Amino acid sequence: MAKSKFEISLEEGDHNTLKNLIGEWQGQTKTWFEKDVLADESLTSGKITSLLGDRFISYDYEGSLDGKAFFGKMIIGFDIPYQKFTASWIDSFHMGTQIMLSSGDATEKGFSILGTYGSPEYGDKLWGWRTELEIFGKDEIVLTAYNVSPEGEEAKATETILKRS
Repeated sequence: MAKSKFEISLEEGDHNTLKNLIGEWQGQTKTWFEKDVLADESLTSGKITSLLGDRFISYDYEGSLDGKAFFGKMIIGFDIPYQKFTASWIDSFHMGTQIMLSSGDATEKGFSILGTYGSPEYGDKLWGWRTELEIFGKDEIVLTAYNVSPEGEEAKATETILKRS
């Protein structure tokens, strides 16, 4: 019997890449609120687990910003029909009560996904939030996020360098 596209992806494709991230991670997060002005640097810990038979992974993390604790969760998957990485993201600082949905393409070392956020109190224009995951071997990953203005200008917002613990 022929293997399904998901079974093949799990053995040697993008789902295999995600599955290999499962584990405990420790590292450092840098945060910028203004372009090129570092606002905070703090320790971060995270855990990546499997969801629904390795169809998705869940990245649960905690850290601090200006000495105040924050928590977050990102569910990441690979959409086989559309050949896109996808994610939903919530956290106790950046997103408030919103859920950001993002999608994007594979890159040489991981993926780059784009979501949008905004609020009616700030008008109709939405801001973008581009998240890159870079994988450096089996024991180091870097998550970098960029704010994208409604005019398309990007500025680094966060950078988290994680090592497997």
